[in-house]
Amino acid sequence: MSSSPNLTDVLTYFESLQNKICDALSDIDGKQFAEDKWTREEGGGGRSRVLTGGAVFEQAGVNFSRVSGAQLPKVATTQRPELSGSNFEAAGVSLVIHPNNPNVPTSHCNVRFFLAQPKNGDPIWWFGGGFDLTPYYGFEEDAVHWHQTAKDACDPFGDNTYAKYKKWCDDYFYLPHRKEPRGVGGLFFDDLNEPDFDTSFSFLRSVGDHFVPAYLPIVERRKDLTFADRERQFQLYRRGRYVEFNLVYDRGTLFGLQSGGRTESILMSLPPQVRWEYNWQPENGSPEADLYDNYLLAKDWLNQH
Repeated sequence: MSSSPNLTDVLTYFESLQNKICDALSDIDGKQFAEDKWTREEGGGGRSRVLTGGAVFEQAGVNFSRVSGAQLPKVATTQRPELSGSNFEAAGVSLVIHPNNPNVPTSHCNVRFFLAQPKNGDPIWWFGGGFDLTPYYGFEEDAVHWHQTAKDACDPFGDNTYAKYKKWCDDYFYLPHRKEPRGVGGLFFDDLNEPDFDTSFSFLRSVGDHFVPAYLPIVERRKDLTFADRERQFQLYRRGRYVEFNLVYDRGTLFGLQSGGRTESILMSLPPQVRWEYNWQPENGSPEADLYDNYLLAKDWLNQH
């Protein structure tokens, strides 16, 4: 096993993962992604791909980026203050999918790699990422499938790996000012560099490779369900929570903005349409109340009965 990072292999995987996810989403939607290549003055660049106005997806964005700089942004050194002022290289794939049909959940996935060179000492590297699901109308079958696939991604790496990163996801994708989770969770991990590079990279690949089998079966089941304006308006209202989290709390968004990244690519995660309504409350016993009562909570989906 190697403890030395292989940046070339990581970049090759990220580019291939972007291709695979875009191909899978295009196949189910019938529309192709538009590609936008960009460069960053301070170093690096990326390849943004966006599908808008599709038959299934109102907007789906899948970004690949590789950026470098003379100083890590503040958000990247919160947990590692000793790296303040370090040169860095960061690469990753990040995607957010906003469907047309309110019965299809919004979904997010991110896998990333950091390599920092402190002024004194050896290079320091780590992986991070995960995926999470944000339904508008709850289906237990979908939540169980999502979490079972997440567990399948984790199982080769230890009996407690899924439980550890599921809890991290529940804790991370939480809106303190609303006192509610963003969705039904999934996986989240950061600062991963143990026991060695090969094992850490293998785990990151497992997470990335399990996104499509976690999400697309849910899309297939729900994309043709009927809905009316009531469901559409609730979807737009709940999208507001997504915007609030991404702009206030999300580390990836903050890193991109603080590092001088490309704004259009960073904010690609935001939905094309959204609304807020003052002091809205769901009707008791309604499908909308069911989301709050039975899905927006940190539940053990695989052992609930």
